[in-house]
Amino acid sequence: MAITQASKLNTTAGSSGSGASRERERPAWLEQWLNYPRQLRQFLHETRVEMKQVTWPSQSEVLSTTIVVILTTAFFAVFLWLVDIGCQRLIALVLKTFRQH
Repeated sequence: MAITQASKLNTTAGSSGSGASRERERPAWLEQWLNYPRQLRQFLHETRVEMKQVTWPSQSEVLSTTIVVILTTAFFAVFLWLVDIGCQRLIALVLKTFRQH
């Protein structure tokens, strides 16, 4: 009985060894290309799982944050416009002062 089990182990090891040698003969780019559908399916599955965990904002939250962004942008636009006018006048005053001498 020990001989029968040993022969079964040898034949199983021999068949898996020949299959492994065939896989090693494939170029790396071919292995990547053949694995692409499996990787894509796994990526899409993981994306779906993650998207179910997202807490989406309500319509009122989106509206209020949009208004805050618009008002903040308008405030800084006016502020920087006034700073720009002030700098222009200051530089014009300095240049006018030095041209007289």
